[in-house]
Amino acid sequence: MHRLFVAIRPPATIRSALIGLMEGIRGARWQDDEQLHLTLRFIGEVDGRTAEDVAAALGGVRQPPFAVALDGVGQFGSRGRPNALWAGVRPHDSLAHLHRKVDQTLVRAGLDPEGRAYLPHITLARFGRESGGLDAFLARHAGLSSAPFEVTGFALYESRLGHAGATYTMVERYDLRD
Repeated sequence: MHRLFVAIRPPATIRSALIGLMEGIRGARWQDDEQLHLTLRFIGEVDGRTAEDVAAALGGVRQPPFAVALDGVGQFGSRGRPNALWAGVRPHDSLAHLHRKVDQTLVRAGLDPEGRAYLPHITLARFGRESGGLDAFLARHAGLSSAPFEVTGFALYESRLGHAGATYTMVERYDLRD
């Protein structure tokens, strides 16, 4: 089985800026440089044949390149407890359009449609039971921003879960074009 997702890899300057923020929260499991990405669509576990179909189908996605920028920070949580810290990305329109195209392509390849609302973000950290200092971090970095960076493509990744966290391997890269 293959655990797959589709994502955009931010440029090195953006990843470096994000890594520079990663401190000051007890219990944070910070993402490393190899883990920083902007998810377009989580696929999940699929067999080898489906993985091949997905990789081939994504080659048909067409959209012109576009620019986005970092924009603020936030958190996801459940049951009143934070479980992830993220950096936001704007503008959403081009990202949402690309997300829809990827989702429609995957549905045509036989997968179920995305069931969750799409909120473009780059995960910075994950939390277990402790997240001391999170509120101060959110306040300190609420105005996070960057110069716009060009999105010229996206990739299909395979994720392997381990004791030290997830490791991601790029399966195939796809260039954006009209």
